[in-house]
Amino acid sequence: MNDHEKELFYPLAEHLPPSDNMTEVAPGVYWVRMALPFALDHINLWVLRDSYEGREGWAIVDCGIDQASSREHWQRLFDNVFQGLPVLRVIATHLHPDHLGLAHWLCEYWKVPLWISSTDFHTAHTLIHPSDPKHREQAMCFLQSHGITHSAVLEAVTNSHFQFSHMVPAIPKQYVRLYDGLTLNIGGQAWRCISGYGHAPEHMALHCESKNVLISGDMVLPRISTNVSVYDIEPLSNPLQLFLDSLKKFAHLPPDCLCLPSHGKPFVGVHTRINQLSQHHADRLDELRAACKHSPMSALEAMAVLFKRELDGHQTIFALGESLAHLHFLWYQNEFERIDGALIRFKPTEAKLRH
Repeated sequence: MNDHEKELFYPLAEHLPPSDNMTEVAPGVYWVRMALPFALDHINLWVLRDSYEGREGWAIVDCGIDQASSREHWQRLFDNVFQGLPVLRVIATHLHPDHLGLAHWLCEYWKVPLWISSTDFHTAHTLIHPSDPKHREQAMCFLQSHGITHSAVLEAVTNSHFQFSHMVPAIPKQYVRLYDGLTLNIGGQAWRCISGYGHAPEHMALHCESKNVLISGDMVLPRISTNVSVYDIEPLSNPLQLFLDSLKKFAHLPPDCLCLPSHGKPFVGVHTRINQLSQHHADRLDELRAACKHSPMSALEAMAVLFKRELDGHQTIFALGESLAHLHFLWYQNEFERIDGALIRFKPTEAKLRH
């Protein structure tokens, strides 16, 4: 446990749900932990007792990646744990494959709708059915323009196992829209949607005041910082600013609110963790300010400053995107200027250099 984690309280200590069961973390709120085939090797999914349109059953929040072991995991729960009750709706906090991948299967299995933000629903459709067949070439050119030339990293862009459509082969054709401030009645309890930006196009966390529970998705994680990246599809974006602004939306939550994250363990201390995350990014920005003081810096060079551990090809893509997000933050703050060319670099503005 690192120092930041020690400042948080984990009410379930080291407990993890077994693969053939789920753990109740609050009245009517259950924790499922499902394996992922990545360095980040698990995702937390949430199952809520529900009553909807006159029926009793369950609501599922997030789905897991589309792989045989995930379907088998869900099937064990359906057969042995769900008490013969049906799933009444499937809710996705956002479009990333570990959250949305199995939505099409779950919705078809139970003949129920998918609940998701409109932005993420339509973006997912675009990613599954890209209109431009040259998108992979665009992605490779984007990486190369920011300093990536290593073949293993460039190959990761074209590796079908890392393509969105491989991990999310389909999504339902219809959906129910989630939006900021919308209140869902789940099992007779009000759950309010809180939108978040920077990590996904339009992420939705869910807060239940009566249960004092926040399903935070990927917006607030206890052990790792949420990935905030610039991608080739939106090359001039400022996702770090969006993410930091979104964190402020959780400031009204009670200090003892139980936070249910998508990765890591349930914890209490959401305000402490938000402060930690904000400070984490402030420290990374200071590192880049210091490193870039004397010469222009590419995103690849910034990545060497921010990520000192060894990364595989897949991780490098995320690390480069996050490094670029920090450079863009400073650029949009007019602290850095961008130098365009075959290799895009950033340097402090003249006003900053004089200080």
